This record gives sequence, structure tokens and C-alpha cells, in this order.
Amino acid sequence: MSAGRAGGEQAASRRLATAYTDASASPGLSLWRVTNSWQRAIRAALAPFGLTHVQFVLLASLTWLDGEEPVTQRELAEHAGTDPMMTSQVLRALERKGLVTRGAHPFDRRAHALAPTAAGATLANRANAAVEAADAAYFAVLGAGAAELAAQLQALDRKHRQRE
Repeated sequence: MSAGRAGGEQAASRRLATAYTDASASPGLSLWRVTNSWQRAIRAALAPFGLTHVQFVLLASLTWLDGEEPVTQRELAEHAGTDPMMTSQVLRALERKGLVTRGAHPFDRRAHALAPTAAGATLANRANAAVEAADAAYFAVLGAGAAELAAQLQALDRKHRQRE
């Protein structure tokens, strides 16, 4: 084996084995990059409200679900698409901030009934307006294609939630 060929094989073995000739053709990498830049925009929108992104998602989801029937932690985690253990930790932080209450569930002694406080619902609505404005600005580049993107993301969410 010649020194030139051995060097070429070493160089080739250091390259990523991929189906893509261009990294931007990878839907996974594109989703990763877009998700990171979108999350930066959402973090900036939420900063004035003192909420992290996950705190906002859980508080807004709880405010959305709040109604006649009590909301459990499991139902909230399912609605938000969050891990139940992480949901519990974030709910404790929101409870310490006076934004949610966790009380006895009227039908299930093992579960807590969750509800936003008046301050929590007010904050969720104010923060939601900022998040929706940030979304509109971020996705404006797509024009009418933003609705199609939302539909495609919903299809992916439905399909992959079925597997969980």
C-alpha cells in the first residue's frame, strides 16, 4: 500500500457517511437549525415576563385546558408534549411563583387538580400575545406557506405521538 493511498483512506474515513451531498438537504439538520433560531426568538419574547419557554408552554396549556373538569399533571404533559417528570418540576416552580395551584383532585386521590391562578392566567395571556407576535414575525418570510408548514408539523406530531 502506498503512502498516498493510505493517506487518502484515512481522509475518507474521517468524512461523515451520509446520504446527503449537501448538509442543507438533511431535513433533520434543517429542523435543528430552524428550531434553535426560533427558540432564540421565543426566549427573547418571553424574557420580559420572567418565564422560560417550557414554563410558558405549560402555563399557557394549563390556561387553555382550564374549564369544567380538573386538569391532571398527566393530561397537561400530554397536551404540551412534555415529559411528565419534567412537567412536575416546572409546575413546582410555577406554583412557587404563584402562577398555578395544585390541589386535591375530586375523583382521583393519586392525582392533583391543576389550575392557573388569576395572576397565572393574566400572565399566560400577556405572554401568549408576545409569543404569537414573535411567531408571526419569525414565519412571515414564508407568507402563505406558513399555514402549510403548520399543517405539515401537525401531521408529523400526530404520527409520532401515536408511537409513544
